[in-house]
Amino acid sequence: MPNNAPPHKPNQAKPEILKRATVARSRLFRADEIHLRFSNGEERTYEKLCSGGPGAVLIVPLLDENTVLLVREYAAGLEDYHLALPKGAIDQGESLLEAANRELKEEVGYGARHLQFLKRINLSPSYMEHGINIVLAWGLYPERLEGDEPEPIEVVPYPLKDMLELIMRPDVCEGRSIAALFMAREWLAGKLPLEASQEATDD
Repeated sequence: MPNNAPPHKPNQAKPEILKRATVARSRLFRADEIHLRFSNGEERTYEKLCSGGPGAVLIVPLLDENTVLLVREYAAGLEDYHLALPKGAIDQGESLLEAANRELKEEVGYGARHLQFLKRINLSPSYMEHGINIVLAWGLYPERLEGDEPEPIEVVPYPLKDMLELIMRPDVCEGRSIAALFMAREWLAGKLPLEASQEATDD
């Protein structure tokens, strides 16, 4: 099948940042206003949410080659419970894979002997700086660390063969988890090329 994607323009000039200022700040978020001049002379002002800290991880935990573990927890944005993959912030001084294993132990009650970084994805590139790192975890063993969740998290095993059924459920609505599940399935099938493999073994 021909690839109809437009060619990437690595040498395309980025817009010039003429002015940047913080216009709002809360306990969790900072919003900046950025005045840009594009290469054709056009000028525009954008607002964006800025990230803070070392970043975040989202983990695809494989209990076995056919079973993924999800978590059901309350989402303030939805004002309801939803089913998604475990995730969390990277602490200062932690590597990406160390954070993934810690979050896995806190939220799911398992550690992983093998961790594979798949890809960093952005949440909404038009106005958010935030991104998240997708990590595949397998070779699981029981181990629980105390986390900061306000209530116990329900862990839900789900067969990967029913993934399409899973993503069509009304309580599965987080785009990051859906993207990660598809990437994990393709990696398991040997169809996902990784430019820079970052596998760690925790024995």
